Amino acid sequence: MIRNIIFDLGGVILTLEETQAVKRFEALGLKDAGQRLDPYEQTGIFGDLEEGKIDAEGFRKELSLLVGHEVSHEECADAWQGYIKEIPERNLETLLKLRQEGYRLILLSNTNPFMMEFVESDRFDGKGHPLAYYFDAEYKSFEVKLMKPDEHFYRYVLSREKILPEETLYVDDGPRNVAAASELGLRTLCPKNGEDWTGRIYDCLQAK
Repeated sequence: MIRNIIFDLGGVILTLEETQAVKRFEALGLKDAGQRLDPYEQTGIFGDLEEGKIDAEGFRKELSLLVGHEVSHEECADAWQGYIKEIPERNLETLLKLRQEGYRLILLSNTNPFMMEFVESDRFDGKGHPLAYYFDAEYKSFEVKLMKPDEHFYRYVLSREKILPEETLYVDDGPRNVAAASELGLRTLCPKNGEDWTGRIYDCLQAK
């Protein structure tokens, strides 16, 4: 029986739009932003930020060096947040419903401080609630200093939460991330970025 549901953030709770983020970084002077940014696993200074190897200020300084002029914290945040296309209301309503039904909801995300400035603010859902309002626990790559699909990230969450893989459903739009979770015995659901998964998740929960 499934008792716990682990959710990815980008592509599942949020619909991502990489094009807008690329445009905003290009506007800051990062001409090869399209090659540097990735929807699933960041590299270079972008990966270092999401893995917690550098903090927000470190990223700002490194980006300033790359583009050849000083970039502000606010400009970095605006560029990163360009990834956010929309936050479908159906997703948030389903999260609340699942919690009311007794499932423990856990966030497991490759993300960074600039994204979290918006996501964990009272602007997130337009109703004065941050993302944390919808979850029982959150594990973010830049805080844990691990990134999916590294199996240690999943094991860390399972250990901290004291939950069993076979009692846990993992929802992520990244096929590599889902494959890694499946290897550890978690049940999985892999919707496409922005796809309506709110019906499919109940099919997974009701499956034997």
